[in-house]
Amino acid sequence: MKWLLVSGDNGKKEYDEPSAMQQALIAKGVPEAAIFCDYAGFSTLDSVVRARKVFGENRITIISQAFHNQRAIWLAQQYGIDAIGVNAPDLNKRHGTYTRLREKLARVSAVLDAKIFAPSA
Repeated sequence: MKWLLVSGDNGKKEYDEPSAMQQALIAKGVPEAAIFCDYAGFSTLDSVVRARKVFGENRITIISQAFHNQRAIWLAQQYGIDAIGVNAPDLNKRHGTYTRLREKLARVSAVLDAKIFAPSA
């Protein structure tokens, strides 16, 4: 990998996913110059489409939890992006039930977004 794109929600001043990911990577020794922040990744679909349209990537590696990678890779493939996933450790068990329910709803939403409301790729 030549560089890392960290993409996430930054819709509120007090909620900044890309900067949090960037700081965590820097703390692990990744050079700041190798990290690009996408502050408009408000959904997985946004992040995937923007990786291609804004950042010009047709091949990506998605690093996330296994449950999320399944959906993210599927979405990437729907938009002609060659994607693989690297699974990060799961979230703590306390949030497990909520996360599983949210993911089921997110998968339905992903299919609707990609097949019915599809933004042009």
